Amino acid sequence: MGKPRIVVVGGGAGGLPLVTLLGRKLGRGGRADVTLVDNNSFHVWKPRFHEVATGAIDADLDAVDYRAHARLNGYRFEPGTLTGTDVEARTITLAALADASGNEVLPERQISYDYLVLAVGSRSNDFGTPGVAKHCLFIDSRQQADRFREKFLNACLHANYNSKPLSVAIVGGGATGVELAAELHHAISMLKFYGHEQLDRALLDVRVIEGAPRILPVLSERVSIAATERLQALGVTVSTGVVVARVEQDAFVTNEDERIEADLLVWAAGVKAAELLTHIDGLTLNRLNQVEVDSNLLAKGQENVFVIGDCAACHLPGMDRPIPPRAQSAQQMAHHLAKEIERLLMFNRPPRPFVYKDHGSLVSLSNYSSVGMLMGNLKGGNFFVEGWLARMMYISLYRLHQATLYGWPRTIMLLLAGKFSRLVRPRLKLH
Repeated sequence: MGKPRIVVVGGGAGGLPLVTLLGRKLGRGGRADVTLVDNNSFHVWKPRFHEVATGAIDADLDAVDYRAHARLNGYRFEPGTLTGTDVEARTITLAALADASGNEVLPERQISYDYLVLAVGSRSNDFGTPGVAKHCLFIDSRQQADRFREKFLNACLHANYNSKPLSVAIVGGGATGVELAAELHHAISMLKFYGHEQLDRALLDVRVIEGAPRILPVLSERVSIAATERLQALGVTVSTGVVVARVEQDAFVTNEDERIEADLLVWAAGVKAAELLTHIDGLTLNRLNQVEVDSNLLAKGQENVFVIGDCAACHLPGMDRPIPPRAQSAQQMAHHLAKEIERLLMFNRPPRPFVYKDHGSLVSLSNYSSVGMLMGNLKGGNFFVEGWLARMMYISLYRLHQATLYGWPRTIMLLLAGKFSRLVRPRLKLH
């Protein structure tokens, strides 16, 4: 009998740590074949897409190349987009891979598995609102973040040359919308050092539009109030209780027929799992396309198909709501599943139930501040953090992610290399 075949689809905040851990534990020693499938050739941590979009970080330097990472960590990388799964034959089908000119690079392929893990993440939910797909910018992927940066920088050039205001309207007062609004102000302040002498933050008009009564509605009211105050101090207009009915070429139109015009229209409202999951037979999906899973992270009705991250609808005993679609959730699922798959293959023991620990949520307001709530036993329970301490904790989340991928010695070297590179690189990615 051959080695067990483990296939992980999706190299995001959950999938990449999972194949890294499995590759080191099982792949290097020849105890299993571990394969990662993704339609990109590199990984950028999704919580940083708003920084990629404004040029605050250079994703070319920050990205993880799947092929190079696979070689170092004992797994294989297979480029491609999942188009179907045959759970009876235990195979997945990948679409043909073409280059930018449309020429076929790889044909349609099938990959066999003994254990399949779906970690395909999520994207913004347009809720069927007319005009969103045609007129709005998104930052759900590296490509979309790059497209936003290109349009933003061009809009800044135009505004600087004509000494005119630049307006950005963002639908969605969740973490993505709030963080992007603050990051835009930081980008404008930095661009003044790179030839945009006429462009000033006073000329930047950013509006965050949220349908709920307050921004960051899934977090505590105290965090929401603090974030609102800090955004307003930057000059951001926060509009709550406003529902967008449709989108036109240069404006959001509310359900009360108010037109909110802007040079750049951004949609960052809500999330739903990838559409490709609707084309896979044998999965039970909820209204957000998420796969219903049991407490072992197994897809309901399946014996060897696991689901982790934003695309998993996981209802655990004692919890009123499903596990929220956050990077920390995906990371915890990845670490848990890596241990359980190893126990299953090495000791033939059934997987143990997943236990989720909510460590709280932090929202970055660029270099200006951070706010959030941490969970724990300190001070008897949850506690509010802001300012420098919250900012350091927010940054540490990414460093922990890097440590999983590279180990602490290499993570520290990457940190030091980043510090030195700032001496010769611009403080914004300008192209």
